[in-house]
Amino acid sequence: MAFEPPQRLVKALGETYGDAAAAEWLGKLPGLADQVLDHASLDAERVLAPGGRSSLVVLVRRSDGSPAALKIAPPFSRPEREREALAHWNGWGAALLLDEVEGTGAGALVLERLHHEVSLRSLPEAKALLEAAGTVRKLWVDPPAEHGFETVTERTARQAEAMRPHLSDAATGELTAAALAAREELVAGGAETLLLHGNFRQGKVLAGDRAPWLAVGPEPLVGERAYDLARLVRDRVEDLVAASSGASAARRRVNKLADSLDLDRERLHGWTLFRAVESGTRALAAGRRQEAELLLEFASWL
Repeated sequence: MAFEPPQRLVKALGETYGDAAAAEWLGKLPGLADQVLDHASLDAERVLAPGGRSSLVVLVRRSDGSPAALKIAPPFSRPEREREALAHWNGWGAALLLDEVEGTGAGALVLERLHHEVSLRSLPEAKALLEAAGTVRKLWVDPPAEHGFETVTERTARQAEAMRPHLSDAATGELTAAALAAREELVAGGAETLLLHGNFRQGKVLAGDRAPWLAVGPEPLVGERAYDLARLVRDRVEDLVAASSGASAARRRVNKLADSLDLDRERLHGWTLFRAVESGTRALAAGRRQEAELLLEFASWL
């Protein structure tokens, strides 16, 4: 079958890793996918579209006829870290890692197939947040010994450097300064060293057969729980911005989620601010102005 990468993947890889690196890997992808399928004795059904932003996902059948999902990611996205996290969770709160395809030079994982068309975003907001909290709680465990995960401090240090040019922008300077100051205070006082999903939100939790809801697509790192929960706070940001009570609703969501998971409200507030401004300035740099405006308006309410 033809392995045409979805446009969302093409665009996201180019924005994140550069057009040249993305184009080189995408050019090799069709042959690479064929090689992985043959090596792992998998039969392809179809490419999942729109799919993810960092990997090609193919719905497959294993040699025994059982369904699975094959995920092929470029080496520069460090798929070995996702493999390490999924193996450590071993299906607890996350999709089960069935196999790692070795010997092909590809970052290829064979995963438990979930119902990709049904995420927590299909539920009413209150129910979705409740299920999300129950799912992410399972993922917060001690990392494996001798792990290779980066820390929250390391990841956000890189992000902070990319944000600094926005300090001189009249429209974003004040928010950027507040976000950077919040990060400095947070990393100075953070003590937790738990394994985190890294990109947890409603769309990253899919319906399953083995369990009602399971997380997918981790970008794992080690640090405090409040960082991991911060991305969830702004889920459905377009609905919050459209509502007349959006600002107060956003602040209530911070408090409700913090209380439900026994987190410090102020730390969750600070990481929510930092992560919203980081995403907003990154969207601005990539030319996604409408997305940036939503995120920065949300951040201004905090």
